[in-house]
This record gives sequence, structure tokens and C-alpha cells, in this order.
Amino acid sequence: MKIVYGIAQSDLLRRPSVTTFGVFDGLHLGHQLIMKTLVERSKVTGYAATVVTFLPYPRQVLDPTNAPIPLQTFDQKMEGLEKLGIEQVLVIEFTKEFAATTAEAFTKEILLDRLASREVYLGEGFVFGHGRKGNIDKLRELALKYGFFADQVPEVLLRGCRISSALIRELLLTGQVNLARRMLGRPYGIEGIVCNGRKLGRELNFPTANLHPINAIVPANGVYITLVLVDGRWHRSVTNVGIRPTVTDEPVCTVETHILDFDRDIYGQKLRLRFLHRIRNEQRFASIAQLRDRIALDTKLSIRYFERQGVRNSLEYV
Repeated sequence: MKIVYGIAQSDLLRRPSVTTFGVFDGLHLGHQLIMKTLVERSKVTGYAATVVTFLPYPRQVLDPTNAPIPLQTFDQKMEGLEKLGIEQVLVIEFTKEFAATTAEAFTKEILLDRLASREVYLGEGFVFGHGRKGNIDKLRELALKYGFFADQVPEVLLRGCRISSALIRELLLTGQVNLARRMLGRPYGIEGIVCNGRKLGRELNFPTANLHPINAIVPANGVYITLVLVDGRWHRSVTNVGIRPTVTDEPVCTVETHILDFDRDIYGQKLRLRFLHRIRNEQRFASIAQLRDRIALDTKLSIRYFERQGVRNSLEYV
């Protein structure tokens, strides 16, 4: 996949495009339907499946106090777009000056002159341009004026509820990783570097990898059944997110993962962690012995979870 930064560069794919634009934070099922539409139209027309996105996110510039926390890093989003079949991404630096661009100027200068867009698809309810005056009706009006096709991709519902990045953030921050996974179409994941810890897990016979996350959003404090990617292979694991109240009074949140049937030195490695199922809230135990017993039970519950046939089949794509 070709990634092009800035609207003045000339190294885009030299053919017409079928295009969408937006933030696409999280690449949830609604975003995936838009990308699927682009890819399918690309196969029919031969046009390049193209995404225009912005860095930083517009609200981080226009309303930084209330800007949402991103679900993904930029690199994670680019990797996801490539997996979905997108051929090229135009990344525009979002500034206050760029925010003054009208919907018509954006359409003419970026979509048409820059990308030679023949077809443009928007997610339902998406608005763009200065003053948020651009919408699907405005885009269709411009399509008639400039001679391209514009259409809207319907929103995706789950249990009658519209899937959105904002809702997924709320689910994760309240520990509802199961429902978040259904809306994302995959388990929510974070990445991080394994760093040195107090090595208490090893003393408890449950050694852990202490992860320093690079993602801004980590699910709410608690114990989770997880998968962790080490050297290209997914391993079953149990992860505690929280402040470890039984062993310390320091209010520092940590991510500690016990990898099942694993005994290797992985300090300094970058790992990927996927949250599958929440077991329980984090809690304070009266003794280290009670903590050890509870960790043993959490591990047994994780093993049983992975032994279920439906779970094994559903994780083949991870």
C-alpha cells in the first residue's frame, strides 16, 4: 500500500481513484463496510481504492480539550487499511489553516485535481469542510457540477445501536471488551514494550511480561483472557490491568501478562496484546497466598475458554 504525505507530492498511483475520506479511528465494522465498498468498486472499475485521512485528528487541532483519545496509533491504522485492501492513502496535515477549506474547495482541489476521483463514498452522517457544511447532499450536488459519482455507505448497527468509535471507547474504558470486539470485528489490541518489573509474578509461580503500552486506550482495570503475539506466533495469556492493590500502594496502572506454557526472556521486545474476555474486576486480597490462589483460578478459567471449539474457530483470523 502506498502512503503519501501532503497534498503537494506527486507520487500517487497514476490512475483514477475510487475514494473515501475521514478519520476512521479504530477501523470498526462501519469503517470496514466503507473500505469493502471501495475495494469492490475498484475491482469493477480498475480505479485505485484510495483513502484520504488526516494527521493529527481534526478535533485535536480545533478542540483539543475535548478531543477523543485515539483507539489506534497511526501505524496501526495504516496496517489495518492495507489488510482491508486499500491501495493508497493520502495523509493530509490538519491545521487551522486547512480547516478553513470549504467543502467545494476540498472536493475540487483534493479529490478531483489531486486524486482524479471518479467515485466518492461517504459514511452515513459524515460532514466535512469549513463550518461542517459539506455532507452527502452537498457532495452529490458537486458531483453533478464536476462530473463524478457520489454515494453514501449505510451505517452498521449492532443490536439496533449504531457502531461508532465513541461508543467503542466507552465500552473499553468500562471493561466491556466482548461487545467492543463485536463492534470492531476483531479483538481490541494494544502494543507495547516488555519492561522490567518487580518480578513478583515469578515468585508466585506465574511469571508475567510487564508491558509499557504505546496505545492511549487500555481497557478498564481488571483481569482478562488475552492473546499475545511473540515472534510471529499467538500465545494464550491472562492479563491484569490495574494498580496491583495487594502488593503495592502506589497508584500506578500496569499491564501484566502471564503467557501460558511459555518460559522465555522477552525483555525489550515489542508485543501485541489482544483482549478477548473479561474475567473479573481487579481486587485487593488479604494475603499473597490468596492472590496466588486467585491467579491459579484465573489461569484455569482461561484454559477452559481457549478449549471451547467455537473460540478456537473464531480466533483463526487473529
